[in-house]
Parts: sequence; C-alpha cells; structure tokens
Amino acid sequence: MCTAGAAALVSGCTEAKPQFQAVDLTGADYAKDFQLTDQNGQVRTLKDFKGKLVVLFFGYTQCPDVCPTTMAELAQARKLMGPDGEKVQGLFVTIDPERDTPELLKAYMGNFDPSFLALRGSPEQLAAIAKDFKVFYKKVDGKTPGTYTMDHSAASYVYDTQGRLRLYTRYGSGPQALASDLKLLLQNG
Repeated sequence: MCTAGAAALVSGCTEAKPQFQAVDLTGADYAKDFQLTDQNGQVRTLKDFKGKLVVLFFGYTQCPDVCPTTMAELAQARKLMGPDGEKVQGLFVTIDPERDTPELLKAYMGNFDPSFLALRGSPEQLAAIAKDFKVFYKKVDGKTPGTYTMDHSAASYVYDTQGRLRLYTRYGSGPQALASDLKLLLQNG
C-alpha cells in the first residue's frame, strides 16, 4: 500500500503503461467504428469482433507493394503468436470499390489468411470512413482508364478485445514488432 511518506516509491503504486513499438492511440476520439460489407455480403461493424484484437488496414488489391506486404506481415504476425494468433482478426478496407469486387476481395484475402475479411462500401461510405479514420487516398490516372493506381496512407489501426482503438502501426514495422504489440494488448486488456 502506498503512503505519503513513500513519495519516492510512487511509481510502484501506479500501473506501468505497456511499452508498445507502434504509436499508442489509447483514448483517441476518432476511428471508433464502421459499417461496411465484407466479401461474403455480410454487413460488419467493429462490435462483430468483440473478444478479438482487430488489425484494420486501408488498401486495394491492385497495389504493387504496400498492401500485399502489410497483409503478409499481419499473417506472419498471427503465426508468430502461436495459439494466441486465433484471437486476431485482420480486416482490409478497400479504397478502390470500383475495381475491388467481392469476388476479387475474397480471392485476395485467401492469398494471406483465410480468416481475414475484406470490407467495402460505396464511394460515399468510403469517403466518410476515411475522414473518420484520418486516412488519405487519391486516384492517380494511368495511361488508360482502367490502369489507375491509388495513393493512400500506409498504416494499420489496432483495436483491443473490447473494440477500443489502441495502436497505429506504421508500414514496414515488421511482423515481429506487430506480434509483440498484439501479445502486450492481450496481456494488458
């Protein structure tokens, strides 16, 4: 028990804050929920994943590097966690609903992990969620109309098992760092 006479030991009276490798967003007042349709036609919200850690990434299937690397790292992080990897839900929100059909999204997720879900919405829904999540995306015209690319933010949001936004994981942090942070979240709520 802490006493006033033990002021030098005050740090022993408070809970130590977990030392995440990602940016700690605990208490953020944005990116609190979404309502989008998954690749199987089911409407999803964050509440659907209560009890699991959620790692949410915005990208598109035609992305040449950032998106497949991020999804592969998430799949590898789940494997590094052993049995606890089952407590992690990967979500991919397409920023290209024009080309990313449910069938294409289903096949794309299958390349990484069969448990991952891809979410899509109308252009209006996407604009609203991107604003709420502070995500940048922009269509970049190609040589022909169907060959455009998408510039976009390259980070993932991590939610704890209660659906609270906790971490912002930068692109390229690696699967070990992500697995470590996810384990810390499981241990500390």
